[in-house]
Amino acid sequence: MSDERAYHVERIPPMRRFAFDAGYLGRRRHIVHGLIEVDVTDARELIRRHEQKTGEKLSFTAFIITCLSRAIEDHPRVHAYRDWRNRLIIYRDVNITSMFEVEFSGKKTPMPHVFRAANQKSLRQIHGELRDVQRKPQTSGESSFMRWFLFLPAFLRRAFYWAVMKVPQRFRDISSPVMVTAVGMFGTGGGWAITMPNFTLNVAVGGISKKPGVHEGEIAIREYLDLTVSFDHDIVDGAPAARFTQTFRKLLEDAHGLRELAG
Repeated sequence: MSDERAYHVERIPPMRRFAFDAGYLGRRRHIVHGLIEVDVTDARELIRRHEQKTGEKLSFTAFIITCLSRAIEDHPRVHAYRDWRNRLIIYRDVNITSMFEVEFSGKKTPMPHVFRAANQKSLRQIHGELRDVQRKPQTSGESSFMRWFLFLPAFLRRAFYWAVMKVPQRFRDISSPVMVTAVGMFGTGGGWAITMPNFTLNVAVGGISKKPGVHEGEIAIREYLDLTVSFDHDIVDGAPAARFTQTFRKLLEDAHGLRELAG
């Protein structure tokens, strides 16, 4: 006889169906990955200085999203959609999706939120929006949509995805071509992550490690952030991807937006 006390059974949260669908939809994309290290010593120091001065802890994820939106604004092809006629649709506004752990049906589960027109917002605005989502996720329009949508049968959800992804104007209402996943918050030290390939541009924020580096011509202990930057190669070629990545790296290393905010 089996001992029922040797295990327990849990229901899979409805939000996990979003992950199942993402994996299913991304299986035909041709993705290229870049694993990069970025010196974020200055950015981290400014965040610590701001917290000591004001008591407010600025969101590092908000800083990443701010820099990312500016880099995409300079290299807009990396957030293009492909429509049903094989044309690229490139919007001026940069929408960025990110995942947050929220309370859903009594359990903590990841929930997507779209930062709309992020390139037109300051770091302070993005930080405030992020904190609002963390405090009051039930007010998010994306949350309301997911509550009913994820209870549809899988074939209906996937048919819906297929239809709206062929018409970028419709897909843009519920999602975006850019995803930021912050996996570094769950551990310490360096490390990369390969995300699911269902966006034109995926950025996985990994761990931060301290190690020697060259700074202003001298060897010093610096803080390095591991980033995985993934592109849909059907939409983005290697050269534009490389130029975008260099701009993104420079904005992060220059602590874009933090110097004014942290004072």
